[in-house]
Amino acid sequence: MVTRFGTVIFDCDSTLSAVEGIDRLSRDHREEVERLTEASMRGELKLEEVYARRLELVRPTRREVDALAAEYVARIVPDAREVVAALQRHGVAVRILSGGLLPAVLVLAAELRIAPEHVGAVAVHFDEGGAYAGFDAASPLARAGGKEEIVRSWLPGLPGPIMMVGDGATDLEVAPVVDLFVAFAGVEDRPAVTTAADVVVRSPSLAPVLPLALGREPGDDDAAATCRRGLALADAGAVTLRSGVDILDGWG
Repeated sequence: MVTRFGTVIFDCDSTLSAVEGIDRLSRDHREEVERLTEASMRGELKLEEVYARRLELVRPTRREVDALAAEYVARIVPDAREVVAALQRHGVAVRILSGGLLPAVLVLAAELRIAPEHVGAVAVHFDEGGAYAGFDAASPLARAGGKEEIVRSWLPGLPGPIMMVGDGATDLEVAPVVDLFVAFAGVEDRPAVTTAADVVVRSPSLAPVLPLALGREPGDDDAAATCRRGLALADAGAVTLRSGVDILDGWG
């Protein structure tokens, strides 16, 4: 069996985990932070307009970021573990690319057995007492177009074709440099993203990503079970393809 995709890149928040990290950290500023997050994810505000502002409002401590990491793991999206494991068994390179805080995203990556060097996120700094002391303001992931910039830098080391799976406007920015952009709307359905995506997955499960990446016959029992769940969800209408997109025979 020949793998159709050589690399799958996942967003973290509202894709691999049913959590928006910055919203969880927002405490007394929740309403303002959520407003800024949604405006950014819908593409109404540029990320650089909101990133530093949100963190300065929230000022997360080390303990709070550790708690967020635990919540990421506790709320892993259904079938995410199985999909990532099956992709890796079949030789597909799996990456995480997130505008979230690196210490928390790395914990989720470890849970999914994704190596730290295969994770892109934003470093955050703490003082000796664990209080917030800033973030890596030079990170491309803290500004609009940053995810595309990171993927372009990864391209020489990534086997193709490449699939990007995410829910937000910053994920959609990657579409020009990958072979397929999949909007995952199983946690948050953002119309500005789903209307522009090649493929939309509206189930709360990531299982449909597996047959999209590997084809209908993944060739081992564990992957086959997840693949069947994904195909059943697709058959039930949870997966839509943009007109003219040809992924698998019988899809669309």
